[in-house]
Amino acid sequence: MYLASMESTVVTTAMPTIITRLGGLEIYSWVFSIYLLTATVSIPVWGRLSDLYGRRRLYLIGIATFVAASALCGLAASMLQLILFRALQGIGAGALGPLALTVIGEIYTFDERAHMQAVFSGVFGFASITGPILGGFITDNLSWRWVFFINIPIGLLAGTLIGLYLVDSITDERENRAGIRRGILMALSLALFLLYLMEGSNDNNWLNWRLLALMLLSVMLFWLYVALERKSKHPFIPPKLFGSKTFLAASANGICIGMIFFGVLVFVPLFSQAVVGRSATGAGSVITPLLLTWVSFSIILGRLLRRVGFRKPVFCGMLLLIMGTLVLAELGSNPSRTSIVISMICIGAGLGLNALPMLMAVQCAVPRDLLGIATSATQFFRSIGGAIGVAIMGSRLSSSVTRAVQRNPDSEIARLLRNPQTLAQSGQAATADNAKILHDILYNALHSAFFVAFIFSLIAFLSAFLVPREIEKMLQESEVEVPPILE
Repeated sequence: MYLASMESTVVTTAMPTIITRLGGLEIYSWVFSIYLLTATVSIPVWGRLSDLYGRRRLYLIGIATFVAASALCGLAASMLQLILFRALQGIGAGALGPLALTVIGEIYTFDERAHMQAVFSGVFGFASITGPILGGFITDNLSWRWVFFINIPIGLLAGTLIGLYLVDSITDERENRAGIRRGILMALSLALFLLYLMEGSNDNNWLNWRLLALMLLSVMLFWLYVALERKSKHPFIPPKLFGSKTFLAASANGICIGMIFFGVLVFVPLFSQAVVGRSATGAGSVITPLLLTWVSFSIILGRLLRRVGFRKPVFCGMLLLIMGTLVLAELGSNPSRTSIVISMICIGAGLGLNALPMLMAVQCAVPRDLLGIATSATQFFRSIGGAIGVAIMGSRLSSSVTRAVQRNPDSEIARLLRNPQTLAQSGQAATADNAKILHDILYNALHSAFFVAFIFSLIAFLSAFLVPREIEKMLQESEVEVPPILE
């Protein structure tokens, strides 16, 4: 889980060196995007296939794919090769996190699971903090290729332990084998939808005919997937899963908190660097209180979950998200570090109080043969929410910058703001006369994006009312121990 989470950030500090060695500056952003894209769309496929073919088998295939792709990334001779291998690496990564949480849901009793899920959920936060630091250290002291090669020995060790000690509880005599082709069809549809979001948010390019063609193709593939699912006696995603109020509530909750979390993760460091004037390292560290608070509250809640129930933490977490995003939306053009830290702590606490109880509730609510797809769906909808949130906030940012450029036709300002990737360095490159104008433009643009995050938090609060009251009965039912499948 650590390796899969770390790979989404570890290459950030290695990219300048990679570009120097391989070139391809114009397509380098796809090194990040393609990994997140393939990891996201493959999550539900891995989860459902693990329900049908066994956790151990699918988890080992996921590890093998991830390790092999890591080796290929380290051997890449061009930027295009690196991007293609990163796509394969993302497919493998889609199995590692969700299937790990699924296995935990099977091998532990409720109380043990609450503690372990909290710890394992904190792995993502820890990886987000240490990834860029580790990437910089490896690049400076070894080679950028070891950013990928380091995954090989750790992945092989993990695969060996799982291969030796994890025993599948699923027999080979299963009649409802899903059609892998339907799963791939669904993944392709989702991939095209995410491509539309990612590319459309650049310069508000939503109505570009190429992107509209992608969206149309996505809708057609999804329609075809639904049509095939209805005709199938054994659908890839069983309809009874959507008959669970708890699953629907967790899906809505995941989308909402994903919109907030990934939006904050992307735009708060930019605000800290471009508006407040901190270094790249200082801008990245501003997210640390959020991640640490998320992990801490998850661990504490894991010990108290049976006592406080599912609904109370979710509502408290939503209120904290509203408080945190409100503070963020009200930041001045020269905010104190304390106000930013308070905002990050509130948001982190809110995320910690939401993610764990909803994951636990879903695992208690669904049958065992749907545990993989249900657990994976909680991670999947959070990622989809993140893509939607970043696209909307990015579009808001882009619109604000575009309007500012139109009001300030000065050639230097227009040149500096034309490329969003240089926003953080614009103030440093400007003359003294234009620096103040640039500062105000960036502040207003990011303030507009943060206000959108506040709106997301209000929507998230409304989603908390979807959590059914009868969900608390699961706490009593969960006292029955589940036979462990770990020898």
